[in-house]
Amino acid sequence: MMGNITLSVQNLKKVIGKREIIKGLSFELKEGEVFGFLGPNGAGKTTTIRMLVGLIKPTSGSIKICGYNIENSFQEAMGNLGCIVENPELYPYLSGYDNLLHFSRMLEGIGEERIKEVSKLVGLTDRIYDKVKTYSLGMRQRLGIAQALLGKPKVLILDEPTNGLDPAGIREMREFIRFLAVDEGLTVLVSSHLLSEIQQLCDRVAIISKGSIIKIDTVQDLLANRERMEWRIYPFEKGKEILSSLTTIEETEDGAILTEFDDQLTPVWNRKLVEAGVFITEMSRRMPVLEDLFLELTGGDSIE
Repeated sequence: MMGNITLSVQNLKKVIGKREIIKGLSFELKEGEVFGFLGPNGAGKTTTIRMLVGLIKPTSGSIKICGYNIENSFQEAMGNLGCIVENPELYPYLSGYDNLLHFSRMLEGIGEERIKEVSKLVGLTDRIYDKVKTYSLGMRQRLGIAQALLGKPKVLILDEPTNGLDPAGIREMREFIRFLAVDEGLTVLVSSHLLSEIQQLCDRVAIISKGSIIKIDTVQDLLANRERMEWRIYPFEKGKEILSSLTTIEETEDGAILTEFDDQLTPVWNRKLVEAGVFITEMSRRMPVLEDLFLELTGGDSIE
């Protein structure tokens, strides 16, 4: 179960020169939630994240982290936030432990015990005294997260946490992020261009386009009622005419027809095609994916 609100963004705006980059974003994140943040190129996703972590100042609106407004309680707000924006900054010639020790000196009350805790948490206990230059990319990502967790934050913001990882590393990172949310109770905001990963990883997703949020909901509700039936038929034009008289259709680039999937109506449509002398060479259910919805909502724009 998700708990208290840990990150609240209300009517957030950013104006650069005469151009309004961010146009009144509002959303709230809760304890124990993994929240996906997606946007096409130039949508304002990166600008928003930089405002959330205090790297740039909003023109107007408010950002509260665990109830602290970053405008007038910046230190308290940032004390509850951990983040990795782009790649984690690490010293390759130092050991993982010495990297964490270096960063711990910037935080009040963080010592050896906490370093050992986060090392264990990210699964680096056996390698923590090895030099970072010997680490795999996945291990470096984990060490970066350990660094972000040193101050015991309630909110963790990860920008492209699976970037450059192989499939096994991506799966491992996905499981680890879910562990942080479900077992440790953190709020995790993840930005990513891997829509399939966001679909598998996140509880809710916000899609941002041209500085505005155009959709925000649970992954399940976003994809509800979007299952399709794919038909491959011959002769094509005759079958297309019959199906279009029965329901809404869509042609694919590789010569198939898509209709809605209805477990009661689909057999009826199948029978009508057969009775009309149309051969059905293949029927398959196409499960909904976030990528289709994303492209539909953003008009085909590419992801950041």
